[in-house]
Amino acid sequence: MRICVIGCGYVGLVTGACFAEIGHEVVCTDNDGQKITTLNDGGLPIYEPHLDEIVRQNVAEKRLSFSVNLAEAIRFGDAVFICVGTPPLPNGEADLSAIDNVARLIAVESRSPKLVVEKSTVPTQTGQHVKRALSIYGRKSGVEFTVASNPEFLREGTAVLDFLHPDRIVVGVDDRGSEEQLREVYRPITEQRFRCRVHNDSCPAQKPHFLVTSINSAELIKHACNSFLAVKISYANMVADMCEKLGADIDEVTQALGLDPRIGRHFLSPGLGFGGFCLPKDIQAFIRLGERAGVDVSLLKSAEAINKQRIESFCNKARQLLWVLKDKRIAVLGLAFKPNTDDIRFAPAIDLINRLLVEGAQIQAYDPEAMGKASAVLPSVRYCHDAYELTDGTDALIIATEWPEFKNLDWSSIRDRMLRPLVLDGRNLLDAAAMKALGFEYHSVGRETREGKTNEQPERTVHSREV
Repeated sequence: MRICVIGCGYVGLVTGACFAEIGHEVVCTDNDGQKITTLNDGGLPIYEPHLDEIVRQNVAEKRLSFSVNLAEAIRFGDAVFICVGTPPLPNGEADLSAIDNVARLIAVESRSPKLVVEKSTVPTQTGQHVKRALSIYGRKSGVEFTVASNPEFLREGTAVLDFLHPDRIVVGVDDRGSEEQLREVYRPITEQRFRCRVHNDSCPAQKPHFLVTSINSAELIKHACNSFLAVKISYANMVADMCEKLGADIDEVTQALGLDPRIGRHFLSPGLGFGGFCLPKDIQAFIRLGERAGVDVSLLKSAEAINKQRIESFCNKARQLLWVLKDKRIAVLGLAFKPNTDDIRFAPAIDLINRLLVEGAQIQAYDPEAMGKASAVLPSVRYCHDAYELTDGTDALIIATEWPEFKNLDWSSIRDRMLRPLVLDGRNLLDAAAMKALGFEYHSVGRETREGKTNEQPERTVHSREV
């Protein structure tokens, strides 16, 4: 099938590249000319594991191309996937202006029947507004449009594998023709009839569920899923606070919780709270949607409030340990909102650094991928080449992102480089007993600190920010 993808951000770029990978002809378009130039020059505007590989290969095999001409790209596609941003407005509702602009553009520029698919995360009933816009602005052309919703469930850092090996594919349709078209689009994935060049052991062996719903239900599913995950993370953080106050250990508590099949282990990791561009904005949008519908959303509001308190709570811990933050030299290890991405949008590390800067702390930071983007929003921070330069002469080290390679650092060397060997682990990444044995003052979230306590953590398959 010939597919047009509008929007070359995280969702659009992964969607377009993966559709090409399974055999479709794809044109990705964006009104950001610099982004298209970067892509046509062989670069990527984002960091995402495996994405550079499949983009490069599919461009070479002429199944994937990038165009700044939105009208030509729209006319190319039998199906048009809308992957534009829906950022939060000041009141928390989703900004749907880009969706509206794209719908009108599709209506005006199309010359043949189109299946128009919402891939962006949108409030329920957006599809009905898209249908209306296509009908109103496309009335002169006489072109027929059908509309569907196909929410994405991609986690930054594993987005390519999530797309090619999903656990479920949800399509919201109001007609049989749209359902059949989308079945054909995804048939190589549902039947695993493609050669996966990025397969690894984390890919599920079973075929994904193909779930057909109404458009309204499909739109609600994405917000409902992300909001539930946000509630689960905030619950884990609340329990971690109770553990600290009552002398319990959050690792032991969440291990027992996770063994209950009704609860599961995923998203029970406490820390600095959830960030990124999905959970914070999606729970806000879901709250506003529920309020407009007259539904009691106090549960969601409480989860959001707990998350917002995480940074202040962690800053209080830093104040207690350092006494005065002004002029203290603090190293921050990790800037991205989660590992394996360079995305700093709503990253807890960025909020934390801003709070520390306000109190006069001297901040230096290191992240394997996110320093370029962070420097644009935190110009006063000193950025270091590695974790060892980062810790030279520092009064404290804060772990703000749980990059796996941070576990394997030479912590003895880091101890010797620090002015004061104080570690505040905001992600519970390290083993408390091992750090204390090395001579660190080590503090984490919700964990026992008694002498002789091993604090070994059960292996975590999904971190609390992996959305």
